[in-house]
Amino acid sequence: MSVLILVGGLLALLLLGLPVAFALLLSSLALIVWEGTLPLLIIAQRLSNALDSFPLLAIPLFILAAEIMNHSGATERIFKLTNTILGRIPGGLGHVNVAASMLFSGMSGSAVADAAGLGAIEIKAMKKQGYDPGFAAAVTAASSTIGPIIPPSVPIVLFGVISGTAIGDLFLAGFVPGILMGLAMMAYIAVIAKRRNLPRDDHFAGLPAVGRAFWEALPSLLLPVIILGGIWGGVFSPTEAAAAAVLYSLLLGLVVHRSMSLRLVPRIFRESASATASIMLIVAAASIYGWLVSTEQIPQAVRGALLTLTASPTALLLIIALILLVMGMFMELIAILTIAVPVFLPVATSVGIDPIHFGIVTVLTLMIGLLTPPFGLNLFIVQRVSDAPFSAILREVWPFIAILILLLIPVIVFPQISLFLVEVF
Repeated sequence: MSVLILVGGLLALLLLGLPVAFALLLSSLALIVWEGTLPLLIIAQRLSNALDSFPLLAIPLFILAAEIMNHSGATERIFKLTNTILGRIPGGLGHVNVAASMLFSGMSGSAVADAAGLGAIEIKAMKKQGYDPGFAAAVTAASSTIGPIIPPSVPIVLFGVISGTAIGDLFLAGFVPGILMGLAMMAYIAVIAKRRNLPRDDHFAGLPAVGRAFWEALPSLLLPVIILGGIWGGVFSPTEAAAAAVLYSLLLGLVVHRSMSLRLVPRIFRESASATASIMLIVAAASIYGWLVSTEQIPQAVRGALLTLTASPTALLLIIALILLVMGMFMELIAILTIAVPVFLPVATSVGIDPIHFGIVTVLTLMIGLLTPPFGLNLFIVQRVSDAPFSAILREVWPFIAILILLLIPVIVFPQISLFLVEVF
């Protein structure tokens, strides 16, 4: 009965349209009241303890850095650089869209920040050049999923906090899968460009123009070097690196580029605080839910059920990925991480799956959930930015979903894709 209240209650509340954080809280409260053995004060204690974490501070700081970069002109400079280099090839702005997201991912770590900030610039440019709005929105939604794979990454930070895995190692492990995601999307765009005769720039801008664009974008491009170099060089912890990213972003916007005014800074902080509050409320609520899941010994039951199906690490990881794909269609990414990781990670490690490999597979799988209806968050963001019909975006985004799923399979089957750089460094 306890499992039915906890799991069935959550599903029922989500189907009724209740926000994820409140669905988690109410289903947890229902179980506590039903059993009657725990004081209600435990909810307040768990809520506060869940957020009392120094590594978790990296999340609001990375969100703030991404907001500052979106307002400082960095996104426009990155877009200009990639467009100067790639705009001439068939489907040029489609390739520019993906390449710019790969560069921006080294600054934001957030798919939502990419889709809402850089995505607005990309979609506007693609529509102006004659691209179908649905295709432009689909490319933007898909390319923004690269952000949380190539470091830094908000979901990877959260996975590291929940699992106790070294965040710096997880960042390293995301590089190769993230680059493969970008290359796979660009290959598909190249095929579509020939088939549909997609627009492109009339001529190559020339090496001097590339040099000027690179010079203008260089200060922004140094941000990932500062973040990742500081972490791997032992200068920063991930949280300190996020703080350094905020300071450097402010320096770029206020002093170097002078594209921001001091009056804009409070607004940026308010927007970041709003985004952070929604994430942290889910993290706190999910911590209570996850604790109850653990006390009810649901992970042990799941472990037993999965191991009766297979003891093969690869097969087990494929099954877990399939479950996460389905969850990603109906739940918010942060909630899935905080609920699913404590359940599935012990099962994975018990059959010899490396926690770093498991983390990259988990985050990559949940990125696909940002593109899948009915609750694909990135789809709603790009629909609002592009004004394209939602049905047109869905029609164009399915091939990108298929590409990411096909890429997920070798990442699961061949752990070295994720672990290669970790072992090298």
